[in-house]
Amino acid sequence: MRLSRWSPGLALLVGVVASICAFHPTTAIDIPLEVVGHVNIEQLPTITEASPSSLIAFPFDESFPMTCEAKGNPKPEFWWTKNGEEFDPYQDPRLIKEKNSGTFVIPNTGNLTEYQGTYRCYASNKLGTAITEEVEFVVPHVPKFPKEKIDPIEVEEGQPVILECNPPKGIPPLQIYWMTIEACLIHVKSFVLTPHIEQDDRVSMGLNGDLFFSNALEKDSHRDYCCFAAFPKIRTIVQKNAMSVIVKSKNSNNDSSSSPGHANSIMERKPSLLMPSGVKSETQLVKGDELLLECIAEGFPTPMIEWLKIDHRLPDRVTIENHGKLLSIDQVDEDDKGKYMCKATNIHGMAVHYFDVSVEEPPQWVSEPESQLSMIGSDVLINCSATGTPQPTIQWMVNGKPIEGMFLVYLNKTCISRTFYWSNSTDSAVYQCEASNRHGTLLANANIMIMNLPPMILTDEGLEYSAVEGKVIVMHCKVFSSPPSAVTWNKEDSTGSLEGPRFTVHQNGSLEIYNVEKEDMGQYTCYTKNTEGTSAITALLDVKGIQLNKIKHFFKHPSLGPCINRLSLFFSADRYFIEDGILQIVNVSHRDQGMYKCVARTPMDQDTASGLLMVLDIPHAPENLVLSEHKGRSVKLKWIPGEDHNSSTTEFIIEYEESQWEPGTWRELQRVPGNHGSAVLKLYGHVNYRFRVSGVNTVGRGRPSEPTERYKTPPAAPDKNPENIKIEGHLPHEMDINWEPLSPIEHNGPGLEYKVSYKRQHVEEDWQEHVVKRHSFVVKDTPTFVPYEIRIQARNNHGWGPEPKVVTGYSGEDFPSAAPDDVAVEVMNNSLVKVSWMRVHKDKLHGHLGGYRISWWRLRSLLDSKKTHGDKHTLTFPGDRNHAMVPGLTPFSEYSLIIMTFNRRGNGPGSHAVNFKTPEGVPEKTPVFRVTDVQKHTVTLTWAPPLEANGVLTGYLLEYQLINDTEEVGVLQTVDISNPDTTMWVLQNLEAISRYKFYLRPCTRVGCGPRVSKESTTTPEYAGAPIIHGGISTQGWFIGLMCVAALLTLMVLIACFVNRNKGGKYSVKEKEDLHPDLESQGIHDDTFCEYSDNDEKPLKGSQHSLSGQIKAEDSGDSLVDYGDEDIQFNEDGSFIGEYAGRKEKKVSMEVKGTTNQSTA
Repeated sequence: MRLSRWSPGLALLVGVVASICAFHPTTAIDIPLEVVGHVNIEQLPTITEASPSSLIAFPFDESFPMTCEAKGNPKPEFWWTKNGEEFDPYQDPRLIKEKNSGTFVIPNTGNLTEYQGTYRCYASNKLGTAITEEVEFVVPHVPKFPKEKIDPIEVEEGQPVILECNPPKGIPPLQIYWMTIEACLIHVKSFVLTPHIEQDDRVSMGLNGDLFFSNALEKDSHRDYCCFAAFPKIRTIVQKNAMSVIVKSKNSNNDSSSSPGHANSIMERKPSLLMPSGVKSETQLVKGDELLLECIAEGFPTPMIEWLKIDHRLPDRVTIENHGKLLSIDQVDEDDKGKYMCKATNIHGMAVHYFDVSVEEPPQWVSEPESQLSMIGSDVLINCSATGTPQPTIQWMVNGKPIEGMFLVYLNKTCISRTFYWSNSTDSAVYQCEASNRHGTLLANANIMIMNLPPMILTDEGLEYSAVEGKVIVMHCKVFSSPPSAVTWNKEDSTGSLEGPRFTVHQNGSLEIYNVEKEDMGQYTCYTKNTEGTSAITALLDVKGIQLNKIKHFFKHPSLGPCINRLSLFFSADRYFIEDGILQIVNVSHRDQGMYKCVARTPMDQDTASGLLMVLDIPHAPENLVLSEHKGRSVKLKWIPGEDHNSSTTEFIIEYEESQWEPGTWRELQRVPGNHGSAVLKLYGHVNYRFRVSGVNTVGRGRPSEPTERYKTPPAAPDKNPENIKIEGHLPHEMDINWEPLSPIEHNGPGLEYKVSYKRQHVEEDWQEHVVKRHSFVVKDTPTFVPYEIRIQARNNHGWGPEPKVVTGYSGEDFPSAAPDDVAVEVMNNSLVKVSWMRVHKDKLHGHLGGYRISWWRLRSLLDSKKTHGDKHTLTFPGDRNHAMVPGLTPFSEYSLIIMTFNRRGNGPGSHAVNFKTPEGVPEKTPVFRVTDVQKHTVTLTWAPPLEANGVLTGYLLEYQLINDTEEVGVLQTVDISNPDTTMWVLQNLEAISRYKFYLRPCTRVGCGPRVSKESTTTPEYAGAPIIHGGISTQGWFIGLMCVAALLTLMVLIACFVNRNKGGKYSVKEKEDLHPDLESQGIHDDTFCEYSDNDEKPLKGSQHSLSGQIKAEDSGDSLVDYGDEDIQFNEDGSFIGEYAGRKEKKVSMEVKGTTNQSTA
């Protein structure tokens, strides 16, 4: 290797190097694998894998690998140094070595201290040596507090106290806890530590672990304060000997330390700082570290801490913790440096401390030295540039050894280069650049290869390319050489190299032809040449016409397509399906989001289409919840919103959980707009809170965040008084007061009670007051129904709630003592009357007017002279009124009616009874209507009179019509029966074997009532033959069947004739036949006594036999059949309640009366 010498052109070279160093790092030249496969080229060692710069031997790990792997040709050999001296792992049989590797493993056999130190690995072959960064192997010791006797600390009440922890050094992080011995034993057994000594503005723990009391109180006296130091990385907790604190009270004669005079006995003083000391201090941090500034003050009253940044506003990333005593900024940068001030104040003055914060930075590469391949005799330039604060120093090494006597160029403070001229193959080596300052070290290896090689074309000879007219084609000619080769392309029918706007030879040797034409078809030759030689290959180009039209595409969710099948390998077959060029995605998730490209190709051409798939989802949970600005019952909650998943967050929901009343239950506290990242929370007192936040977007509500740490608010007086106060009087001389109690979280402190105050309204008297713990109170011996003023106020051990509102209520009610006067009844129609009355005076109500009740009962039908007391009916009409409508009465009846008023206590006395009569109406329908005898041309009908005639019965209206199974029905025939006693009728001159429908309506002087109907079919020529429907009389089998039936009928008639001639007189049986039992006949004659009890039944339908019991049809809008239940009506008397006491009427099946005939 030759020493570089100064030349006149060096000044120009320095300028070029400066430009490269600042903006353009040198690109490394790698030897392709194809070259290595053809020529055995030696290569310098390159580190491929190494251990981190620090390796901690945790006692619970089984082994600790010291990794060092490298590649090169020849294969590298490995060796190590420890603490700067040579170290051979093969000389120690306890170490585990790996073959053909520099890696060795330190087993955890219990004795690791001898392996502690700084290691470095070297990988060497005959060309050079590569090295790793130094690796520090740390064997942590078990931290212990020193055994010492700690004297008790005696202090007067109100003076400051500092309990020193002085934790032992160990592997960070370090966690400090202060507890009493009793709590220590409980928590240590479970290996879980939680702070036992409650910290607040007065008592807090410093960053150094000491426990500070700004002013000691008598309750701080304990003989068992202990400090615990926890080292989670090594799973170790150690305890310091217990400390005793004795606080001497200045008010020893006073038994109650909470009395007002007790606080006044402590001498008040202005603040002074316990931590840090002095007026000013300097803090140096490394960029990315956490800034922690602490101010702990003493004084009485307890000082409050305020933070400022001189000449600037506090950064938004500032978090105030530890009750205002700790300022923290996570991951500090240059913008956070400057002067900060903490200010401790109380009513007597203030104390301040200034922090001068500077931010430094470990080394970072600006231009990292890169491997290079250069030819013999060329000038080689290696750049190495790093930045940091303070400015890093640069150290050059070659093959792991410091460079001596080589020419170095210092371009500027951050860029140093090494240059040498007229290099030869002996200059090939591994060069190291090491940049370091007090915050760290960077090391980079650069492999410099110096060699000459003739051109080696790595692209295969005779490749065939195909192109489509109008498209672009690229033909390759990849070459490797040193120095670099010149590449030219020729076509077989041309004399020179290809030139023109359609031809471009790229730096990698490839030829690109734009807008391919038919004339471009043929053979092409690639020529390469450098100082060491030449080389060439040929290629064939085939040009075809247009092969593929543009693909049509569209994109939709969840399908993308249509397109030719070409699916990337990361698609899993269980969720992605391609059919006919359509990509379908099922069970879409967030990882499916992105740009999709569909490629349609032929051997000659291709086309693409792309589309963006956006997946919408609920917001991700917010992160990094931080509580700051602690102000007693107010705290500021900050958070970082989670990913909104393509749907903007519209709002955040803040929830709380408290540990005393409903632990584990989360309740909503407040909502803030979606563009906010913080909220000030107004809280209740004496509650141990924690909070969480969830986001809401158009898709829905997202998952909640992780909860914050606990925040306990100080107790306070209640903020509100009870609501929904209800005053009721269940007895005449009592007043019940009830209210909705405060929820437990609204107590704001222990000892909640309610003060109930009351006095008579408009009466000059003092308020009567009672304090109760429950949420009800009964006032005894009150006058009946007089107004009172009531107010209810909450209080707890910390004071009274706000001034309560006055609520008016009444004492207990008694029954009304008077009935309505001047009751009158006006008949509106045969089922409705209007009742009017004079209102009861309010002095007689003895309570709140509920309304009026009307009760009535039927005395008799006007057809009957005998009076009876029928079922009683009652309607209730709420409110203050003097008239009402009573519906549902039975026509042609006499009624009696009374009216009474009522209040919450009950009904008053009834008025004098008023009798009235309803006019005549139409009858109810007949309860029984039957077809009792069916012949060829006659039908006998029987019925029973209506149960309620509702007037003087004048007769019946009988109607019938033919309803054979045809589209048309016969003309409706009418028979007017004027004798009301008639209960049987014979219709004559009917058509044989025909179906008829019969209708019957009873009538009074007012009109006819509802009709009932029956259907029946007349018989054929011979009685008793079965009735056949549906046009089958022309069937042969039917004619034969009819002949047999006729023969049997003839034989029966002959037998009857013989039997009749025997007796000479009618037998009892014959008399029964003349006067048939209509009930029995109707029940047992299933053929001819058919009926329908539905007036709305279609004329064409099936036949039904008469059941054993017939139920009378009742009018749907009658109230007569209902009993005594109260029925509610509106102001205008319209029905709003329910009928009550319905009595079903039993219908007698006996039919009595005369028999008549009718000729059809």
